[in-house]
Amino acid sequence: MGVEDLEDLKKLSILRSQLSGITVRDIMTSDFPTVGPEDRVSEALSTMRDSGFQEIPIVESGNYAGMVSYGSILRKGSVTPDTKVKNLVRNLPTVSLETDITKIAEHVIANNCRQLAVLNGKKVIGMVSRGGLTKVAAGMKILKDIKVWEIMTTPVEYVKDDGMLDDALEIMRSLDIRTVPVVNSNMVPVGIVGMKEIIDTHWKTDSKSFGDFKKSSKAQITIESVCTGAIRTVEWDDTVGTAVSVMEERGISTLPVVEGKELVGMLTEYDIVELISACRERDALFVQISGLDEEDKFYADAMYADIEAEMARISKIYKPESLSIHIARYNEGGDRKKYSLTARLFIHGTVIDLKEVGWDLVKANNDLMKKMGHQVIGMKDSNVTFRKRKK
Repeated sequence: MGVEDLEDLKKLSILRSQLSGITVRDIMTSDFPTVGPEDRVSEALSTMRDSGFQEIPIVESGNYAGMVSYGSILRKGSVTPDTKVKNLVRNLPTVSLETDITKIAEHVIANNCRQLAVLNGKKVIGMVSRGGLTKVAAGMKILKDIKVWEIMTTPVEYVKDDGMLDDALEIMRSLDIRTVPVVNSNMVPVGIVGMKEIIDTHWKTDSKSFGDFKKSSKAQITIESVCTGAIRTVEWDDTVGTAVSVMEERGISTLPVVEGKELVGMLTEYDIVELISACRERDALFVQISGLDEEDKFYADAMYADIEAEMARISKIYKPESLSIHIARYNEGGDRKKYSLTARLFIHGTVIDLKEVGWDLVKANNDLMKKMGHQVIGMKDSNVTFRKRKK
């Protein structure tokens, strides 16, 4: 079975029924850390390292007040170790014990987060995570038998082992991701570098801020000296079930995908959770844009209009099932902000991943949609694509 099976209404109905039988209690953990609004960022980072949580609830007077995350720290280059947590509150959605599993998956994907708080009133009673949702997918035959190449991200951003640490940090900032694969000169994966390695190795209490990091000599050391080595990989034609087993065995959330020895993609818990989100019952094409800052939400209507127009054209070829676009903003010299848009379209039993970068958000989105239309036309005209290969 594969992603195309999700187009089979009977199978999809069975899968939704199975998912509806899974409760929040089945996947949540009651053992989780918290921080207070007056705690320092250095204390929050220490808690993240010790617990493995990348989003931590902020609790004030016993009540939930928001979340602090690696992502919010990464995006604000001016953050110092002494910055108060209350200045980095991230207002993520919360869930209750009655929330549908597919809705939780949708929240996780839309907000590009790893953990969400489970509330009873204003009290945090548990946490749900990508890892818990991934285990759900791995326990369902229709989902676990899907091939890795059907949902992996490709092409993939990477750094060379002789590259500099600030190269990895720029990729993380521009794409709003937290791990980057490391390859040698033959494109063979040799490691992973993530926010944890950057923080553990370089952002000590005597550092100034992430914004100053690139200016320091510490940023000019090779990736090879700090990345996590002895990595596990999966083959492009392995099953999702096999990949999840590797993730659980090693306690990791990211796997480089290889063909032979060469890197051809990346599979993360995010990709697997997207499968669950795609199973949510909807009356129309599901489109979500995440990562829009408050000042950019003014452009949302124009973006949706371009998306709607292109999806109408695409639907004449194949019926699209869901489209997600994530936006990241970063500085590229001076005060100007550059936008990086990454899109994923589920269509005709396959997945299309695309990226566009530009200074103008609406134009970048329009260019991204045109690129997506050309990709679908190309998919129709030729079956000689990596994603369409069979074992």
